[in-house]
Amino acid sequence: MIEVNKVCKRFGKLEVLREVSATFERGKSYAIIGPNGSGKTTLIKSILGMVLPDSGSIHVDSVSIRGHWNYRRQIGYMPQIGRYPDNMKIGQLLRMIRDLRPDATTTDEELIRSLHLEELYQKRMHTLSGGTRQKVSAAISFLFNPSILILDEPTAGLDPLSVETLKEKILKEKEKGKVFLITSHILSDLDELSTDILYIEDGVIRYTNTMVGLKKETGEDKLGRAIAGMMRKDFRLQP
Repeated sequence: MIEVNKVCKRFGKLEVLREVSATFERGKSYAIIGPNGSGKTTLIKSILGMVLPDSGSIHVDSVSIRGHWNYRRQIGYMPQIGRYPDNMKIGQLLRMIRDLRPDATTTDEELIRSLHLEELYQKRMHTLSGGTRQKVSAAISFLFNPSILILDEPTAGLDPLSVETLKEKILKEKEKGKVFLITSHILSDLDELSTDILYIEDGVIRYTNTMVGLKKETGEDKLGRAIAGMMRKDFRLQP
């Protein structure tokens, strides 16, 4: 479980997060959505320990992450844009990532196989298309069988077959009791993958609910229409 309690973050005069509080439970998949610049990325990076909040607290399994980094072993992170050494081959990169975790007794290489990355092991990173880089990032995020997965625009740039392969993997792992935090501008993907929704605007969580609850509240079956309905009717947890 991840608990975010009254987290605030300011960059200069810009207040990016304003007393954000949220709980992310295992066995659920959370769609984190909001306009560009709403604070989504800062919230994610705060959970990852890449951004230090000015105030508030974040706990993973009831343990504060401030000053502690071992909790990161529980997290698989798929960035929107994966940046890797240009001249390194895919096979070399995956071996290096494995070597960074000598404590890992088992690895989850299902996506390496199902996305056919083994066939591309000799290709250098700078020669890859954006979609193939995305496949590499997806495989790495699941590699150490993490209990928490944070996926930033996971299907962007993927071909239709790879999109379905990744979706199946996400749904399969969620059923094992893992927690997913997913950001995406492709609302149809979030509709299919998420059990809950968290809407951020101007650094404030304006709305949170289950997907079922949102659709019931707005009377809409599709996520895009439901969100529009939520915004029009001004469903807010906070004023």
